[in-house]
Amino acid sequence: MNKVCVVMGVGPGNGEAFVRRFCDEGFQVAMLARSEDYLNQLEQSVAGAHAFACDMMEPEQITAVLSSIESKLGPVSVMLYNAGGGVFKNVEDASLEDFEANWRINVQGLVAATKAALPQLRQHDTARIVVTSASAATRGRANTAPFASAKAAQRSLAQSLARQLGPEKIHVANVVIDGVVDLPRTREWLADKPDDFFVKPAAVADAVWNLCQQDPSAWTFELDIRPFGENW
Repeated sequence: MNKVCVVMGVGPGNGEAFVRRFCDEGFQVAMLARSEDYLNQLEQSVAGAHAFACDMMEPEQITAVLSSIESKLGPVSVMLYNAGGGVFKNVEDASLEDFEANWRINVQGLVAATKAALPQLRQHDTARIVVTSASAATRGRANTAPFASAKAAQRSLAQSLARQLGPEKIHVANVVIDGVVDLPRTREWLADKPDDFFVKPAAVADAVWNLCQQDPSAWTFELDIRPFGENW
């Protein structure tokens, strides 16, 4: 059976790093994102990467794409839910639509993806679901009301999935990335910061890969990742 990984929410940064790492390890990797042009470029440059355009806020698209992945690549054994978005406002300034949009991408998308992927994950002796989280999941700051509330709900959902699916040897893990990811736009935004201020996407991908190799007798549910200089 082919080794198949799906990365949901691929862009420059952690998503692309996940794709490259799992392809290097011999996986066929299905890449999901709204930006079809970006995915096609990545597909051309990374052996084993396959582009699937999908809006993670649309459950019907998620279901259809997971079916297409199984038909083209085989059943998924690793699902990396990296889709996410944030509106950074306080509760007075944020609209109800802001709250709903944050919930749809962070929570509804994970629910739809899990429902669609489970029949495939269950075809393997062991399988993995890894959720990309943020420190906002455990601390709601004044100006993160929509984002923090959605990430807290996502974390609780992941914990529920871990408890349900663990007996089936499906490892569910929540990875808290606490820091600023190293991207051209963040470098420009924080031009005065040294290299070791930033979270390196390749290092995040290494940590997630190692998480996926754990023995079922010593699974990690939550993994915090941050540079030493981050104030936590």
